[in-house]
Amino acid sequence: MHVKYSSEGLLIYVMMAVVLVGLILRLIRQRQASVFAACLACLAGLSAWIVRWVTVDHIPMQNMFEVFLTLGVFLLPVGLAARRFTGIDHPSDGLGDFILTLILLFPAGFVFSDAPQKLPPALQSPLFGPHVAVYMLSYVLMAKAALQAGLGVYGYSVGKKQSGGRWSCQDHELSAYLLVCLGFPLLSLGLFLGSVWGKLAWGDWWGWDPKELWSLACWLMYLFYFHWRYLFKQTLPRTNCLYVILGFIFILITLLWVNLSNLFKGMHNYAS
Repeated sequence: MHVKYSSEGLLIYVMMAVVLVGLILRLIRQRQASVFAACLACLAGLSAWIVRWVTVDHIPMQNMFEVFLTLGVFLLPVGLAARRFTGIDHPSDGLGDFILTLILLFPAGFVFSDAPQKLPPALQSPLFGPHVAVYMLSYVLMAKAALQAGLGVYGYSVGKKQSGGRWSCQDHELSAYLLVCLGFPLLSLGLFLGSVWGKLAWGDWWGWDPKELWSLACWLMYLFYFHWRYLFKQTLPRTNCLYVILGFIFILITLLWVNLSNLFKGMHNYAS
């Protein structure tokens, strides 16, 4: 376990503490107070991210510590923007944002080392920031979609809709679908930018690297999901939700197993 005493580490712990307070406030239905806590948490997280940027002198998305820090900082504001864009605000969604933020910040706070690292030559490209950032945003949206899909699979409902009744499996399925609709273009853009970057850095558009292959597998999985849902719409909501969850499992393999396992060695292992 890597307990951190650096400035960014302490700010991460502050953010986690405020997120926990926000989660408790949400559980006791103090919505306005929880929103205020979320804003304070975002401020602490953004401060940690900026301090890290200044410390390492490059955009902090190089290694697993920086990736999970970025994901944790992104999630709350992206969650709010997603709710406003989709127009769907399940009572479980705010709770889910707090829980997912804690899950994402835990590896940054306690698992991965925050030792500063120089940016390898292959990452010293103007495409580094955009390529990784769009993937991080898509991963956050797909995580939120997987959470809603999980609630849909188990038929879980929290609270009542303004129009009456309780949230149904179809409601969670629709929420997951709209979130995937937001995340898929970003996933596609990340794959495209990675291909362009590969051409510039290594002389080829595609290198059959394990990270590239699993990124393509993620993209194809969600493409299959869109095709499936186009054919069956909401007649099979739980099956639709299972495909969303499967897509996110592919993302976890791409993000974690490919980077950390000795089974996958390729040109992208600098992330470990």
